Amino acid sequence: MAPRMEAQSTVGHALQSAMALGVARLEAQLLLLHALGRTVQERAWLLAHGEEALSIAAQQIWQEALARRMGGEPLPYITGWAAFYGLELQVDARVLCPRADTETLVEWALKLLPVAARAIDLGTGSGAIALALKQQRPDVHMDARDLSAEALAVAQANAQRLGLDIAFSQGAWLEGLAETFDFIVSNPPYIADADPHLAALTHEPLQALTSGADGLDDLRAIIAQAPACLKPDGWLLLEHGYDQAEAVRQLLQAKGFVDVQSRQDLAGIERCSGGRWFGP
Repeated sequence: MAPRMEAQSTVGHALQSAMALGVARLEAQLLLLHALGRTVQERAWLLAHGEEALSIAAQQIWQEALARRMGGEPLPYITGWAAFYGLELQVDARVLCPRADTETLVEWALKLLPVAARAIDLGTGSGAIALALKQQRPDVHMDARDLSAEALAVAQANAQRLGLDIAFSQGAWLEGLAETFDFIVSNPPYIADADPHLAALTHEPLQALTSGADGLDDLRAIIAQAPACLKPDGWLLLEHGYDQAEAVRQLLQAKGFVDVQSRQDLAGIERCSGGRWFGP
């Protein structure tokens, strides 16, 4: 529960109260900026105005936001935005919150994408991967797909706001697609249905998290479908769980992919695996 605050609570007191409850300093600052109607770029304003009193309206928004965060709701759902690879994305409970680990997948893709490639992001969610790739490589023809119409609405709104040209479509992975691609990337669901970590993720859409008894169902489906949609020498790059790299590499090799390898995230965990389709 958020603490009750006096009518003349100040910026500094609000931040101290949140940190006393265990909220990280940066998160407390972002929540307070949200309550004040200020942007994330104004963190320095908080430091310079610690003695400034909060209005009654700002206090109410602040207390509600802090209560939601203390209840385990992800920060991006409360503030309505998330930072990803230098982009500010609008997010809500229709999509997963973009995670820093996924930037590993973007970095790897950027190193391999050929000039004027045609690429597709499967299970695009908020559009994070597709938008980051397009923003960094305007020459790439970028497609993005999701089974959820609600997720696509979020991604399309982000693309429009950022002025990035993405071709969106609705569907299950690569099913029904006649096009071929130089590059396929995806951060699909990869948590096992009975994984105890799900208890901490109740605010996020379950269908975007779980994938069968071992968490590999969707990864298997994408790997099985990819060869029919990849041009010779095209790449498939996949994000997966912290303990799934070996299994995903085996799936890729069994399907006929070559140059199969993995990449570590900032914590040193093998977070992404992929391979090159040599051709039939």
